[in-house]
Amino acid sequence: MAVTNRGFITILTGIYSFQDCIHFLAAVRKFHQEPIIILIDKVPFILYPLLKSFKNVILKPAPANKNPVLASREAKLALYANSEFAQTIYLDSDICLLSNINDVFDDLEKYDLLLTEDVQPKIIKATNLLRGKQAETLSVVLPTLQAVGLPLEEDSIQYNGGFIAFRKSETSQKLFAEFRQFFEIVKNNQEKLLLKDQGAFAAAIASVKPKLKVLPPNYNYLSKWQDAYKIDGEIKVLHCTYPYRPQYAKDVTRSLYTKIVDKIAQIFLPNQITNPWRTK
Repeated sequence: MAVTNRGFITILTGIYSFQDCIHFLAAVRKFHQEPIIILIDKVPFILYPLLKSFKNVILKPAPANKNPVLASREAKLALYANSEFAQTIYLDSDICLLSNINDVFDDLEKYDLLLTEDVQPKIIKATNLLRGKQAETLSVVLPTLQAVGLPLEEDSIQYNGGFIAFRKSETSQKLFAEFRQFFEIVKNNQEKLLLKDQGAFAAAIASVKPKLKVLPPNYNYLSKWQDAYKIDGEIKVLHCTYPYRPQYAKDVTRSLYTKIVDKIAQIFLPNQITNPWRTK
């Protein structure tokens, strides 16, 4: 496979996120012309032309799984293997760019990995990774993660997997290989752990120790956690599903084409807000 210089990659595993993905493509194309790979599964072929109407979009099959949650996790594990680029920016398909992020590509000349921290970055407080009520699991988060075999320590950080920039390198390849192995541990301990990838990803980073740069939340701004952020400067990357976006963000992707898709979505696509898989 020939490696090109720069590109984007996202995941579309199911029809619920189709409208999001259309607006994702529109937002990227407003600021960037690099190719975009979509790892796709459980989307009817009849809808593929709507995605391919944007220039330089490459559709690749995502790892198939009958469990949509697990399918999306497996696709994230396959990001490195499916990237055709020397420098890759992965973004969740419910992200909207608000400006170009060429600086991220530029930083990949110096770093293996660029990430943003989770809204609750301390792994010792990552109750979102464990089954059970927060009040009951807070004191046992780290011991539980360590007991199942994840090499995490008190100073380990939980990163938000909705934004991952990486370059092709031996270090990055090893990182994603470790990511896969640690996620197997998560899958095999479902009586204790939720089916999320952040713990496995944090473990891979702790194990491989790539040269990484942590970006501020401007590059992965989750609007539902807006009260938890201290923002300095413009928001570059807004992370929220289309129905919840403020009007200024919707205006970024508004065009005759997206208006038509939105009308079709109201009739033929399932409601994103009531998507049962978003609660898993």
